[in-house]
Amino acid sequence: MKYNFDEIINRYNTNSLKFDFAIQRKRPADVIPLWVADMDFATVDAVKNALVQKANHGVFGYSEPLNDYFSALSKWFKDKHDWDIDTSKVVLACGVVFAIAATIRALTKENDAVLISQPVYYPFEETIRVNNRKLVVNELQNVNGHYEIDFKDFEQKIIDNDVKLFVLCNPHNPVGRVWTKEELEKIADICEKHNVFVISDEIHADFTYEGFKHIPFAKIKQGRDDNFIVCTAPTKTFNLAGLHISNIYIPNDNVRRLYKLEMDKVGYSQSNVMGIVACQAAYEYGDGWLKELKAYLKSNLDFVRDYINENLKDLSLVEPQGTYLLWIDCRNLGLTDRQLHNLINIDAKVWVDDGYVFGAGGSGYIRINIACPKAILLRALNNIKSVL
Repeated sequence: MKYNFDEIINRYNTNSLKFDFAIQRKRPADVIPLWVADMDFATVDAVKNALVQKANHGVFGYSEPLNDYFSALSKWFKDKHDWDIDTSKVVLACGVVFAIAATIRALTKENDAVLISQPVYYPFEETIRVNNRKLVVNELQNVNGHYEIDFKDFEQKIIDNDVKLFVLCNPHNPVGRVWTKEELEKIADICEKHNVFVISDEIHADFTYEGFKHIPFAKIKQGRDDNFIVCTAPTKTFNLAGLHISNIYIPNDNVRRLYKLEMDKVGYSQSNVMGIVACQAAYEYGDGWLKELKAYLKSNLDFVRDYINENLKDLSLVEPQGTYLLWIDCRNLGLTDRQLHNLINIDAKVWVDDGYVFGAGGSGYIRINIACPKAILLRALNNIKSVL
């Protein structure tokens, strides 16, 4: 490989949420962090060089992306996902969760029902609740280690609660599903039938494993109604989360107007200039780096699977189709969620995301982040083995 993903980069004392806040979040100071979804790898050299060049320029005034930015965006989605994105309908935001919250406020009223399929990325639920919308949950079904959507329940929940909006996660965090064309079409059909707006969070789109292909929701909706938005970002793909840049595809002119009005209400206008620079450089020059990264992540996945099968037989890996986040079933341990939390986070000193925070269906599970050098994974798994 051209890139050394085995290199352990010291992230302590860098204002890192992942590494520097263990004590504040009630973990041991020497805990091994495998929780929040950022990677422990340095980003693409071209991104670093572009940021240094901009820093050396020394002027950081109000900034907007130029045509080259949107050309890079267009080429990336065409090459990677066969999506001819109309960049004239793209609005920049500081993050996907920010865009989801803004869309919920723009298109629904207080006490309107918003649907999610749990277990799912926990800011979805938080965003619905803090905006005083009614949370409606369609529970994903774990069928022999493979998660599926209960479409009968999905539609009934929409009917019973007069749901106005559905937040889709594809690829799905944390269960690792890459939804098929047939599943996405069924979601689109039901939501069209009941006039439900769809927000599709596709921030993990670039991470799928062999045999699985991400399909943008916009491709499913071609030639149909435009009652949806697609949230994209380079931040997971290239480890740029701290630069706060995302690209939100909003095909409906009126929805885009309402979304921008919501931006005006909170006083948000221009994007972070360094985020603009990093996004363009990543999409222009990051393809080779990403290919090697995905190969390394696949190796880490194989390593964790083999380790669990050989050494942690009471645990069960939910085989991921996408993302670098692994969903692990610990229910055979027979522990409460608090006991499981203490066992892994405190006794084993491995900082993971507790499954229950993703919804009731996550009780008894943990989520771990494998986007780190293999040596760190080995230490963490050995620690878990020792307490089991």
